[in-house]
Formats: sequence, C-alpha cells, structure tokens
Amino acid sequence: MRAAYLLTGDHQLAEDLVQSALARTHSSWDRLAESSNAEAYTRKTMYHLQVSWWRRRKVAEVLPGDLPDRQRSRLVEDSGQITLRITMRAALLRLTAKQRAVLVLRFFEDRSEVEAAESLGVSVGTIKSQTSKALARLREIAPELEGLMIGSAK
Repeated sequence: MRAAYLLTGDHQLAEDLVQSALARTHSSWDRLAESSNAEAYTRKTMYHLQVSWWRRRKVAEVLPGDLPDRQRSRLVEDSGQITLRITMRAALLRLTAKQRAVLVLRFFEDRSEVEAAESLGVSVGTIKSQTSKALARLREIAPELEGLMIGSAK
C-alpha cells in the first residue's frame, strides 16, 4: 500500500491500484510457479498497471491544497519531521507519474536500475534519464531537501 501511495500520490488511487493488482494476481494464481512469489508478482503487476494508467487520457484534476493531517499520533512527531514530510510530499506530487514511479522503485524500494527497468517494462537508459530528470526537478522545486540522506544522523 505504501509503494502504491508513493506511485499515485493519492490514498484512493493507491487503494484502487493495489486492489487491481491483487485481482490480477488472484486470476493468475495457477500460473505462478510458487505461491511464495505472489508478493513479487503483485508488485510487478502494480507497477505495470501504473504504467498503463499513465498512458490513458489525462483528466485535469484540481486539488484543494494541503489538508491538515487527521491522525493524532502524528502530533507526537517533531515539527521538523512534519515539515519535511509535507515538503517531500508536495514536491513528489509535482513530478510526473513516471518520474515518481522511478524514484519510488529506485530509492523507496531500493531496486537497481535493471530491476526498475524490468518492473516498469522500459529500458535501463529510460530509468537513468528519468531518475536524473526527477532529481533535478526535485532540486528545483524543493531546494531545502538538498543534502537529505535517508538513515543518516546529523
């Protein structure tokens, strides 16, 4: 669900994407070599569905702006982390769906360029160029994220 949310940027679209991927996995269950491969098959199906959704005709969507977080548990987090999350989410939503998918695969899922290319059904060169373009766009959109390293302590 987290990967689907990062791919789509919307909870409802993420739920739709996961549900569609699970339905396709269920219908292909007999063809899976081992049932232990079901999660990998579902993830790959989810990425392929997302790519096919990109190719559909785009409908302009107007977002009402940033809505306040409704979960009380997040109030415990320090304000710096909340600001960072909001900034990161807003920046990711300003990328194209393809660029977001590449960043999710490469950095959230920690996939290699080859694995990301196989998952999305594109060439390794496309993964490299989209990663470069997406990171350059993120630097342009949100310069305050520059130098951010996941897992590093400062």
